[in-house]
Amino acid sequence: MTLPAEPFVDAHHHFWDLGSNPYPWLQGETVSNFRYGDYTALRRNYLVDDFLRDTGADAPAASVHIEAEWERQDPVAETRWLSALAQERGRPTAIVAHAALDRQDVAEVLAAQAAFALVRGIRHKPVTAPSATEARRGLPGSMDDARWRRGYALLHTHGLSFDLQAPWWNLDQAAELARDFPETLLVLNHTGLPADRSEAGLRGWRAALSALAAQPNTVVKISGLGVRGRGWPVAENVQLVRDAIAIFGPTRCMFASNFPVDSLVADYGTLLAGFRAAIAERPAHERRALLHDNAVRCYRLAPA
Repeated sequence: MTLPAEPFVDAHHHFWDLGSNPYPWLQGETVSNFRYGDYTALRRNYLVDDFLRDTGADAPAASVHIEAEWERQDPVAETRWLSALAQERGRPTAIVAHAALDRQDVAEVLAAQAAFALVRGIRHKPVTAPSATEARRGLPGSMDDARWRRGYALLHTHGLSFDLQAPWWNLDQAAELARDFPETLLVLNHTGLPADRSEAGLRGWRAALSALAAQPNTVVKISGLGVRGRGWPVAENVQLVRDAIAIFGPTRCMFASNFPVDSLVADYGTLLAGFRAAIAERPAHERRALLHDNAVRCYRLAPA
């Protein structure tokens, strides 16, 4: 079934200028066990023209920039740079900035980030486990950490949402976090990272997503579905997209590219076509919600 080119929002992408700005993970440091393996190809500038080249005829109506691991001593500097970029080039449309929720100056950093007109939320990756068998509760820096949670409690005072990047085996913590802070929208990144495609792994992933989705203040961005060494397996991923939508419902899921990171596994057209294929049989109002309206609502964007 061929669908018309419906407007869409890319709810998760990144820009970086390695010649002018500090990104340690791209400028000498190495991320151990990066989920897609070798990421040398990302060690280059990625700016608006690169994004427009990659999206081609499928340029999104709006796009949300997620913090890109700018050097952590001054996270507000990334927001300042992105805001200037948006004023000059019209992208990004909105920003999810960084603030370390367990840092002593979290209140000041959150206030500074919230002062920028484009900032809608915060991402701070909590401490998580490398595998389901190693998952533990109560670790310092995790979503269980009392100090981390005190920082999280401040998000609501600024009207900020929270973008969470965590594997599915840590989503029991996320479900409790969402329950305990019902005023804060929790946005799960990268579909809960279902990298383990075994039957048991996918069963665990579905159960974890279901527990999180039981909290009404949670939504999911459908992205990050590449598999190390296998690229972007279309048939598998179309089914996972459908599973995620079945669990969260068509009003609580969003398309996201995670570009340029996911350019390691697929081109932009493949990601978008796979998502559109997964929702092709849904009614038009649901397709519009999944591609566009849910992101507009969650990130408070101007409607197309």
